[in-house]
Formats: sequence, C-alpha cells, structure tokens
Amino acid sequence: MQIFRKKLTPVDIERGLVLPPDSNLQLLPPFQGTMELPTIVESASGTPLAEPVTIHCSTRSGRPAFTTGWYEIARYVGLTGGDIVSFYQEFSEGAQYRMRVRSAG
Repeated sequence: MQIFRKKLTPVDIERGLVLPPDSNLQLLPPFQGTMELPTIVESASGTPLAEPVTIHCSTRSGRPAFTTGWYEIARYVGLTGGDIVSFYQEFSEGAQYRMRVRSAG
C-alpha cells in the first residue's frame, strides 16, 4: 500500500525529504522522535539496489521527514528536483518498505 508519492524539490534532496501532508502515516509504526525504516530502493525499471537502505525518519516542524539514509539514496540514485518518489509498504525479504524512484527527464 502506498504511503506517499512526491515530486521532489531541490530542498527535499539537500535538507531531507519532508513527507507530504496527504501521506498515509497509519502504515508506519507509531513513533516518538525517530524511527528506522529498512527500505528496498528500486529504479523506475524495477531494478533494486543490492542491499536494503535504513532510512531514519524524524519529526521536523511537526511533520515526519526522511534524513539519514535518504541522503545516501539521493546521491546514489542521482535524484534531482522534479524526480518522483513513491514510498510504500510491502512485506518482502529484508525490508518492509519499498521506494521507487522515477526520473523527471
């Protein structure tokens, strides 16, 4: 089930990905402060990274944001403003969450 889909801005890539207000946060475990989400990252073609990435989620200005782990994904995949990220829950080996990235270009 999809938790959110977002068209990225340069701020999302440089300062952390603030989850959109319409995110389906009920699919995330309840947390106070921070939590870690083991995530399989895949390209638009469906090719996953070799290992799951642990994304650190914390509250920023009252809204959840991805920080540690997110920066590594953004660099590795080469994300830029305008790219689209989908984050969803899917129970599979090694991780409970998946992130699919699609280039704007």
